[in-house]
Amino acid sequence: MADRPHTTNPFRYGDLALDDAFTDRVQELQELKADMRNGQNVVVFAPRRYGKSSLIWRAAHELIAARQVLIAQVDLMKTPTKERFAEKLAASIYEDVTSSLFKVKDRAIAAFRGLRVAPMITVDQDGSLAFSFQTGYAPSDLDATIEHLLELPAKLGAERRKRVALVFDEFQEIVNIDRRLLPLMRSVFQEQPEVAHVYLGSKRHMMEQIFSDVNEPFWRSARQMELGVIPSAVFADFLRARFQRTSRSIDDKVIDLVLETTHSHPYGTQELAYALWEVTPRGRAVTAARFNEALTRVLRSENGHFSRIWERASRAQRVTLEALAKNPGEPPLGNAYRRRHNLPGPSTVQRALEALDDDELIERTGDGYRIAEPFLAEWILRNDV
Repeated sequence: MADRPHTTNPFRYGDLALDDAFTDRVQELQELKADMRNGQNVVVFAPRRYGKSSLIWRAAHELIAARQVLIAQVDLMKTPTKERFAEKLAASIYEDVTSSLFKVKDRAIAAFRGLRVAPMITVDQDGSLAFSFQTGYAPSDLDATIEHLLELPAKLGAERRKRVALVFDEFQEIVNIDRRLLPLMRSVFQEQPEVAHVYLGSKRHMMEQIFSDVNEPFWRSARQMELGVIPSAVFADFLRARFQRTSRSIDDKVIDLVLETTHSHPYGTQELAYALWEVTPRGRAVTAARFNEALTRVLRSENGHFSRIWERASRAQRVTLEALAKNPGEPPLGNAYRRRHNLPGPSTVQRALEALDDDELIERTGDGYRIAEPFLAEWILRNDV
């Protein structure tokens, strides 16, 4: 039976989880909104695809709608150089701060006059302004320009009596852009107690070094919030409600099977649920056979991603991943475990574990490890890799 034209898949993955697709995070959302209203700096730790960006989008959307905070956001993954960082920072401040404070475009642009390096300002096809900084200036001039841009939100907010927040996504990338930016940014931000600075990061070891190392400028400069997986009971209610709302049924056994497969990983659960909905006709129930069909679809779509992971992995990392796919949660350095899976010596396995952990492909669980990347363990088991 064909679905009615207006019936759409209620699950979303890949893009931001917006509106109804946003799952739980009630406590984290309230805390983050309070931090941004109060000018409290906060750093949000979470692995990739755990919903950091969706969380900040939801918090920003609600605060802006309530006219409580002006929020400028910069994704550092998209700013590989200091010039690009300055350009994105200027554009975000213009779009999210000055344009809201000054309704006349000339007054909004005037805030950027007096920069050590004057930006070239052009109009994109969508009508937005683009900022670019030409080459041929001294590095110190660009640093002074970035410093001025970082000072602008606080200055403008104070003048207009508005709360302002600066959000940096994938903040650990600042180290790759130029490590010297860290002391520069910290020197500016420590004089802005009324501005909330929010730092999102997916590479835990780099974020911990920036914010937890006593020798780093950002040591203890922000409240720390760590996002974990969404509780299974909450995700179960989310899945059940959306299947029922779209005239499909799913029993608790299949829900348990979904969450056991994904370990309640936010992205992975939405991805599997999306495929499961697609293979279940309107008015029908989700069955074990349909679950297997959905999982096969997911593994087929992820095959290219997993193949690249496998190609980059060393031999020691590959055999370690194979062992963890078959027997997760056990101490992998023990003699019995290594003999069972024909693993190399403890020091070699230890180095493989550290590399896989840095790449967020595995995670600790009890005394051992398990594969954290959604569906990678199943892909290894199903393929003769």
